[in-house]
Amino acid sequence: MPDHDGMPGHGEASFVVLPDHEAALAVAAGLPTPPERILRHRSGRPWLAGRWSDAEMTEAAAGDARIAIIGTCPIGPERLAREAGRLRDLASLDRLVRSLPGSFHLVAALDGRTRVQGDAAGLRLVFHTRAGGVTVAADRADTLAALTGAALDERQIAARLLWPLPHPLLHTPLWRGVEGVEPGAHLLLEPDGRARTRRWWAAPEAVRPLATAADEVAAALTAAVDARTAGGGVVSCDLSGGLDSTSICFLAARGEAEVVAATWPGRDPADEDLAWARRAAAHLPGVEHTVWPAEDASLVYAGLLEIDDPLDEPSIGVMDRARMLDHVPRLAARGSRLHLTGIGGDHVAWCSEAHYHGLLRRRPLLALRRLRGFRALFDWPLAPAARALADGRPYRRWLLDAAGDLRAPARPAVAGALGWDTAPRLFDWVTPEAAEAAAQVLREAARTAEPLAPDRGQHLDLHSIRACTRIIRQWERMSARAGLPMASPFLDDRVIEACLAVRAEDRVTPWRYKPLLVAAMRGVVPAECLARANKAEASMDAADGLRAHSRDLMELCEDSRLARLGLVDGERLKALLARPDTPALRGAILYSTLGCEVWLRTLDRRRARR
Repeated sequence: MPDHDGMPGHGEASFVVLPDHEAALAVAAGLPTPPERILRHRSGRPWLAGRWSDAEMTEAAAGDARIAIIGTCPIGPERLAREAGRLRDLASLDRLVRSLPGSFHLVAALDGRTRVQGDAAGLRLVFHTRAGGVTVAADRADTLAALTGAALDERQIAARLLWPLPHPLLHTPLWRGVEGVEPGAHLLLEPDGRARTRRWWAAPEAVRPLATAADEVAAALTAAVDARTAGGGVVSCDLSGGLDSTSICFLAARGEAEVVAATWPGRDPADEDLAWARRAAAHLPGVEHTVWPAEDASLVYAGLLEIDDPLDEPSIGVMDRARMLDHVPRLAARGSRLHLTGIGGDHVAWCSEAHYHGLLRRRPLLALRRLRGFRALFDWPLAPAARALADGRPYRRWLLDAAGDLRAPARPAVAGALGWDTAPRLFDWVTPEAAEAAAQVLREAARTAEPLAPDRGQHLDLHSIRACTRIIRQWERMSARAGLPMASPFLDDRVIEACLAVRAEDRVTPWRYKPLLVAAMRGVVPAECLARANKAEASMDAADGLRAHSRDLMELCEDSRLARLGLVDGERLKALLARPDTPALRGAILYSTLGCEVWLRTLDRRRARR
């Protein structure tokens, strides 16, 4: 029996892609959930099968060529038909997908071949497996697992207990026989039923000075927001008072839709978000600004026992699920058809200090001045900072070394800030068997792993974007299922490209806060709103949530699915959770374990409902 019913929740788009092969007919007939909609190859065989709304799908055909875009993209059917009419080779679609704003999957068929791709950011993923003698693709790993009856891969579950999860494990499915396509690559289904992948995207060189690139960043972000506000209606926006959400709100207010701005103040009396949000709202007379009472907001760890979202992988995002969805009924009642967030601004408008590892070798005087500033700003101790800067290990060596000591105490933050990444760790409640399985997965990955870029700063920028989109991908499904789709324009490929093309020393400096976004939004966001040089943190909400929901966390351990699999020591974990105020629980060390536990429980619940 499959470990998942492969059934998306209410309001979610989901699809399977079938090759133009006679065996695909039987595969389509065996889909775990009868498709609501089917698009066909010119031969009449099924091509795309699943569920989607008209607003989520644009498709066109010309002769033997077919192109479908699923997601958010302002391209219309007429232009898409023209593109289909001139299509002579599927590889030529690279030009089209590199030019379109938005966030979407693209599926195209020509001469018996089918191209399937998501985005470069990692929000729109592609998976594939063999079924009925042919390769079948989908936007969800669990759909393919249900189709083939694939079993869970317990070694991969053990690896998901790592904190943090390093590249290249982010997009490895948790079912045997199901494979993922790396963001920035596409899958090509051949006429004989086989498949191969090809990379279509690479990060731009970070060589453009801020002064000449700011206009392009502004144009890309404007197009990303316009793609969501086009057509009018009502959209809602986060307005936390931070630079990221404030920028999105001002851009949305210039579009075709009516805008409702929503602010959730933090519970920490030192939190300045509300004051900055009100300052921004004063410059938006046509925008309805709604401030929710801080005491109404859910805390971190709320509602973990009730989660039943059909996710295709564990997600640390479940820790904040209740907080993220608190606004949905209120904003839906105000007529919002889409909720825009500023998530991703930290990852693209800012960048990793690890760039100074390379800059130290190329521009030593500049790098040394900046590194002294970072040391003062972040209180980096000198010796660990010097060791991190002197570390010249290639990525494979770093990953292999990490696999050799997963129980090591947390290293100084500067080691991760200036290195390839923060070294992954396992905690005391993870069993020796699980630790060995996770280490084995890391060692196997290290044999062939390539960094996302040769420079560790560029690598870490791309990895942090993909780590973020892993969470947002699931939040988008949760929010759509709850009744209000969400979108994060900073995570569109065109925005990412525009930001990553800017020189690292212009994006991250100890002397200025998000200088690229400030320069890009000058003339759009009032100067007084661009003057903010900090952001709020939710550490108080997390600490309060640990105390308020400790009983629920204990209940998660009472009949732990991870313990059943022999991956955690439930008694040891319960003993720790019984002391929610212990310094040992500071930070997010519980997140990967709880994310896996909640996910396994949702699988059990859905199996029980079948």
